[in-house]
Amino acid sequence: MFNHHKPLTIRNIVILTLLGGMVMGGITGGVVGLYTAASISGNNFNFPQIVRSANTAKPSAPDKNTPPLSEDQSLAAMVKKVTPAVVSIVISKQVSVVQPNDIFNLGPFSFDMGNGNSSGNTNGPTQEQTVGGGSGFIISSDGLIVTNRHVVDDTSATYTVVLADGSKHVAKILAKDTAIDLALIKIDGKNLPTLTLGDSDTLQLGDTVVAIGNALGEFSNSVTRGIVSGINRKITAGDMGGSEVIDQAIQTDAAINPGNSGGPLLNLAGQVVGVNTAVSQQGQSVGFAIPINIAKQSIESVQKFGRIIRPYLGVRYVIINADMASQNQLPFSYGALVSRGTDPGQVAVIPGSPADKAGLMENDIILEADGVKIDADHTLVSAIIKKKVGDTISFKVYHKGDTKTITVNLAETPVAN
Repeated sequence: MFNHHKPLTIRNIVILTLLGGMVMGGITGGVVGLYTAASISGNNFNFPQIVRSANTAKPSAPDKNTPPLSEDQSLAAMVKKVTPAVVSIVISKQVSVVQPNDIFNLGPFSFDMGNGNSSGNTNGPTQEQTVGGGSGFIISSDGLIVTNRHVVDDTSATYTVVLADGSKHVAKILAKDTAIDLALIKIDGKNLPTLTLGDSDTLQLGDTVVAIGNALGEFSNSVTRGIVSGINRKITAGDMGGSEVIDQAIQTDAAINPGNSGGPLLNLAGQVVGVNTAVSQQGQSVGFAIPINIAKQSIESVQKFGRIIRPYLGVRYVIINADMASQNQLPFSYGALVSRGTDPGQVAVIPGSPADKAGLMENDIILEADGVKIDADHTLVSAIIKKKVGDTISFKVYHKGDTKTITVNLAETPVAN
């Protein structure tokens, strides 16, 4: 049995984008030293041009005199087919240049290790340098690419997509989904190779999966094979830029390294079943991916509307467990307790929200969503994220000593001012 109840914490899970910095021994996980632009344009990207993957053609009948392919041979053929649609993303930005005469003015602890900046001359000249990198994969022949939000989240940086044939393209950021650490970017192109999105709900423990990505920012389209080690994992992942909760993650022992963020996790049919996102810093061969079925809604929203449209409920809540119920004398040891935040103005129910219109109030306990009990493994987020704007969701609610059922009409998440 897998323990789903204890989420992994930021101390041992790191998101996988390469970040400039910490060029010193003993640092592992998602923080890796700078690499040069030369390593991006080297032979690592000299892959032959192959027709794009579609997985729609009906396979021809095998020749009776030809022995069947082994799994390794089939895997090699699949990798050859899908690799051209996997891209590397290079992150560049303007960083300070230390002048020769500034060296004598710097204190003994003034160097910002490895990211090209120096605290000794913040107003001096700057130059554009590569500060990190990640991965992505093409899903439309005109250049729509899926990656992680944290790969392209620096608004002061520029992003270059490097295709498997070595060509470089300026990336435009179309949309970022903070709910699931996903981003959609676009390059100009025609007849580009693409990957097919699979069905992550069909994954089972022990299924063979393949991860492809820009490992360590130097080894583009690196391929590793493993199995599905766990499903529906809830983890808290982060790097020096912050942390976030990843719900319903796929756990795999396919080797995932810094720089793999945003790359595809594939099944043996060459279909994308996940987006590689995080790796355990302390464990071995413990990586995590966002299920592609959760990502599909954001992808389809961008394709249809040009932006990510998500439904929202409009409540703040905490998940109840046995300890919390005992300490606070609550009538249930599960559910979501509607409660205000710690800061002034963080109300329990947002005025005018779907929750407010449905009559949800502070101190209500949402016990079930569409008949599924709410707990640490089945959160409100996981229930709502599957819905679309305009959908309804049914809640079983404990309210002032009574249990009742209410129906909420989900609205579009309002744009922050």
